[in-house]
Amino acid sequence: MSYPLVLTLDMAGLPFRWVGMEEAIMYAARNMVAWSIGSEAGIFRGGVSRATGKRSIIATKCIIALKGSDKVKHDLSRPPLLSRETLFARDRHICAYCGGKYRERELSKDHVIPLSKRGRDNWVNVVTACRPCNHRKANRTPEQARMELLYVPYTPNRHEHFILQNRNILADQMEYLMASVPRHSRLHS
Repeated sequence: MSYPLVLTLDMAGLPFRWVGMEEAIMYAARNMVAWSIGSEAGIFRGGVSRATGKRSIIATKCIIALKGSDKVKHDLSRPPLLSRETLFARDRHICAYCGGKYRERELSKDHVIPLSKRGRDNWVNVVTACRPCNHRKANRTPEQARMELLYVPYTPNRHEHFILQNRNILADQMEYLMASVPRHSRLHS
């Protein structure tokens, strides 16, 4: 049986990380869950107690806040980590130059201002490009290549980044995360 990932939060409700069902159950068993919301994500059944004759059961919801997580420092000024997968998800697998929708293996990460021209490898300087468009643009800016950008690159916020990291988000988790995704995000379109 395949279980969904559980969204862990800090005590303030900020997304902390995605964890597997067994880790979420371990947090519940160790009484490390401060509060939880959403639908039930999984139930684990243990052994039968000799003293009571009852079987132990531990359940977890799909969103849990961890005790002690308020001591973890979140550097909210740092942008989320950039990866090809999260970039393609941010851009909805759409080429920034031709507007075509492609499979992941047909895409590449394009630096709007090439690295050789002092461009940076960061969220606001990279877009998704199909391989033919990336080859055509080559080591030039869109203006030099006479290729118009169809959308503006941006840095996703923490909540949006958590959505981009997980392909199988439960409805309760999506609702929780989307509540803090800015209006300019492509996730709203």
